Amino acid sequence: MKKNPKVAITGFALEANSFSPVSTREDFEKSCWHEGAIITELARQTSNLPAEVTGFYARMDEKGAWTPVPTIVIGAPPGGPVVQAVWTEFMEKLEKSLRAAMPVDAVYVSNHGASSAEHLDDTEGDMMSLIRRIVGPDVPVIATHDLHCNVSERTVDALDALISYRTNPHVDQRERAAEAADLLVEMLSGMKTQKAFIRMPITPPSVTLLTARGPYADLVKMGTAMMQTPTEGPIANVSVSAGFVFSDLPKCGITICVTSRGDLAAAQRCALKLARAAWADRARYVPDMLEIPEAIEKAQQTTVPLLFADVADNPGGGGRGNTSWLLAAFNAAKIPGVLLGVFIDPALAQQAHQAGEGREFDAVFNATESQFSKRFTGRARVLKLTDGEGLGRRGILRGKKFSLGPSALIELVDTGTRVVVGSLRRQLCDPAMLEMHGIDIATVRILIVKSRGHYRAGFDEFFPESQIFDVDSPGLTTPNLKNVDFKRLPRPVFPIDQDATWTEPAWA
Repeated sequence: MKKNPKVAITGFALEANSFSPVSTREDFEKSCWHEGAIITELARQTSNLPAEVTGFYARMDEKGAWTPVPTIVIGAPPGGPVVQAVWTEFMEKLEKSLRAAMPVDAVYVSNHGASSAEHLDDTEGDMMSLIRRIVGPDVPVIATHDLHCNVSERTVDALDALISYRTNPHVDQRERAAEAADLLVEMLSGMKTQKAFIRMPITPPSVTLLTARGPYADLVKMGTAMMQTPTEGPIANVSVSAGFVFSDLPKCGITICVTSRGDLAAAQRCALKLARAAWADRARYVPDMLEIPEAIEKAQQTTVPLLFADVADNPGGGGRGNTSWLLAAFNAAKIPGVLLGVFIDPALAQQAHQAGEGREFDAVFNATESQFSKRFTGRARVLKLTDGEGLGRRGILRGKKFSLGPSALIELVDTGTRVVVGSLRRQLCDPAMLEMHGIDIATVRILIVKSRGHYRAGFDEFFPESQIFDVDSPGLTTPNLKNVDFKRLPRPVFPIDQDATWTEPAWA
């Protein structure tokens, strides 16, 4: 590695659901907004920085002396496209700080990869192109992305390598950042990369994209094996990115990006194998879910604890975390031992805090209704109040600070149904979010989570696979894609359109 390399660092994290309210500066400020030297300080301690940033710093520190040059790193919870003013401010600050840092030896980018702005579809493409213009053609630029990224050709062209997660639920952010650091060190020693990129006309429902089992898991395993098989050629990285269909953009869909150590033919050969396998296996991207009456029946008959996931209202995909379909149904059926979390309703959390622990009040869920978020009322008792500040202990939030904002555990008096209410949009993906409210999860009979899949890595110590069920209901992240009024997706696309076709690239 070049002696004491100077590496610029930046990042923008937003999974943009085009059907959700826009993401504002406040959303970023309450989640992650850091500029300049403080990024280096936070990266070497427990903080709210993306795990990839801390993972990158840790591996580079292991490699030897280097000079980090942090510019700007910001992130918000999944939501609507970022407002134009915030994106403009981010890009201006990135450009100013990167130009001031020049010359640099390399650039590391920690992006979610599925962002958009209210005025711009390809935010990542613009960002990577800006970086490339500033640093020139010879400076290595490498990025890590969430596997739910929507990758454009412009992004791939501007980068020397793109590395996406290989686990869903996501538990390998630090490992992928370490992989990026290792590859960057190779490039700083003179290695040149070659890339092959293919986009597939497949936009799977997110619930079919687990990496423990299923068609997507098989693709990821196939790609990982290629990296470990010398006969495939000098393959540096294989990133099979699932995409995020609710971004509703022309660049949505499964993408395959293979990076080799200087061997374009090897990269193309591997990419084509994966693409053909993906297309041949496309029929398996069909979600397996329960209807609400089926979930109620299972809850009534069970002799073991069960977990039901309200996947259509996942704050981790742009849902608001406040639909009341499952709450109302389980409560009306008087299912014993129900705990639901996290229901996002700042006004209700405030009601509980005003009432005080041990007191009863008339709880109003969704006092202001919206398309999917209908009002639900009931007499409730306040069991526990917190400030919502916590430290994740498992899965995607392991070792990372999180905030629910002012929060409360309340109990509906008539049925004993308990609800954790939060003020900030966060999916229930970590046991700490419940335990901070005094809940012993081992004693919970029925747990309803507002999450799509990351809860699996957080709650697997309590609920084995046989006791977990995804439930269908109306919401902004419904797996029933044919019910969504998409405007911008490339059509036809599978599984929405059964007549979708795929043409192999011209170089095949």
